[in-house]
Amino acid sequence: MIRMIARLLLSALAFTLLFPIIHGMDFHGNFAQALILSVVFAIMLWLVDLVALAVSAALTISTLGLALLWLIPLWILGFWLLPAVALKVVSCLMPERLTIDGWLPAILGGLVMLFISMITSGITWRANRRA
Repeated sequence: MIRMIARLLLSALAFTLLFPIIHGMDFHGNFAQALILSVVFAIMLWLVDLVALAVSAALTISTLGLALLWLIPLWILGFWLLPAVALKVVSCLMPERLTIDGWLPAILGGLVMLFISMITSGITWRANRRA
């Protein structure tokens, strides 16, 4: 619960403070709207992960495991692209709040969101380790 709240707050701060710094990415709104956008981003990231996992499973099953020869390196090299795809989907769903001009700003914003996810996961991991 603490991790989720921290991730939503940090994501909202990223929408309001960091994303306007990235050239080609604009957020239009206040902090409350950034919180709503953070929730929508979290749902879209979950859906993007779910679709990527379903496609991977279908390819693995249909090729009797041979697709793993290129799926595993693809996952290792491309896991950081999933938040960028989720940001692009959010910008398509809510263009009045978030506009992204191209894939490079989306990738930079996705890296910011990935970093936020890594930070909040580390906070709860240390808290669970002490308990």
